[in-house]
This record gives sequence, structure tokens and C-alpha cells, in this order.
Amino acid sequence: MNYMGIYIIGIAMALIGSLVSNRLKSKFKKYSKLELKSRLSGREVAEQMLKDFGIHDVKVMSVGGSLTDHYNPANKTVNLSAVVYDQRNAAAAAVAAHECGHAVQHAKGYAWLQMRSKLVPIVSITSRFLQWILLAGILMIQVFPQLLLVGIALFALTTLFAFITLPVEFDASRRALAWVKEKHIVTPEEYAASKDSLKWAALTYVVSAIGSLATLLYYLSIYLNRRR
Repeated sequence: MNYMGIYIIGIAMALIGSLVSNRLKSKFKKYSKLELKSRLSGREVAEQMLKDFGIHDVKVMSVGGSLTDHYNPANKTVNLSAVVYDQRNAAAAAVAAHECGHAVQHAKGYAWLQMRSKLVPIVSITSRFLQWILLAGILMIQVFPQLLLVGIALFALTTLFAFITLPVEFDASRRALAWVKEKHIVTPEEYAASKDSLKWAALTYVVSAIGSLATLLYYLSIYLNRRR
């Protein structure tokens, strides 16, 4: 049986993912040079947005790394990388507001975020063993095809998680952009830069979801064609 397809899919998606990731880094670097006329730092943007939405139980914290920004619903923290937390530019404002968009989703009980949060522990556990189950399933496909089917079912969960992430990310950006515009946090030029930054960030999730679906379909084709 020819398994070259999985390598081709992997290489293709890795290349596309790398291109999008590099483009995102390029955009972030470019818009990091566009200083906000309001002179607000990423931390101040985040704190102001949380305050405007009446959210007083979420802390804004600084974390290490680059583009490691995230919202943690478990301990209600908006975690901003140093280049976002301390900086006063369009890119930092966009990222800070986006992460607060997730906090707003959490506060309002946004259904897609709730669904994603419920899948996090399941996906976290299955991802540890998934690769080995799929590999063993392929090697034993003629004598124990059910093992590959189990692997496919588990992989389907990770694919579902990737697609559920899309509306969560797009909605957080929508909330962030609407707020920075309504509250005049940014000028029209800074708004355009913020919007472009978040667009490229969202594309990384789109590429990941499509890659996961393509891989899932390929594993499924191996199972369905196992006797040919």
C-alpha cells in the first residue's frame, strides 16, 4: 500500500503554514513600528477593554516568548508576551484586544468557546497517544483494522477541535476591532494595521484546520481501501 500521500500532505501543509507564519511575523514587525497616538500599551489596552465590558475578575499578565499571547479561561488571565504587554503600537493593541475578546466570550458564555473548552482536556490526552495508535493501526491494518479506526476516530476529535477554534478566533477579532474603533483607541490608519494583523493571525488557524481535515481524510482512505 502506498503511504506517500500522507507525506505529501504533511510537506504541503508545512510549507503553507510556514509561509503564513512568516507573513504574520512580517506583518507584526511592520505594525510594531506604527506607534499609537493614544500612547496606550498593550497592557493598558487590555485593562481598558476588560473594564469597558464590566469584567473585573480577569487579570492581565506578562508571559515569556514571542506571539505566545493567549487567554486562559481556567484561571481567568489574559497573558500577553513582552512585545505586546509593554509596547505602544498597532500590533500590540490588536493582539491585546483580541485576547480580551476571548475574555468577553467567556463572560458572555459564548457557545463556541464553551464547546472548545470542553474538548481541551480530551484533545490534550488523546494527542499524547494518537501518533502511536495511528502508526500501529497502519502496520496492523490487515490483521487488526479496528485499531486504525480507533486512531481515525481520535484524530477526528482533533480535527473537530481545529474547526471549532475558527469561529472562536474570528469572533474574538471581531469583538476586538469593534471595540478599538468604537472607543477611538486607534486612528483609522492604526485600525487598518490592527485589522490586517489579526487577519494573518486567523489564517494560521485556517491552515491548521484544513491540514488536519486533509490528513483525516487520507487516513480514512487508507482504512476504506485496506483490501485493495
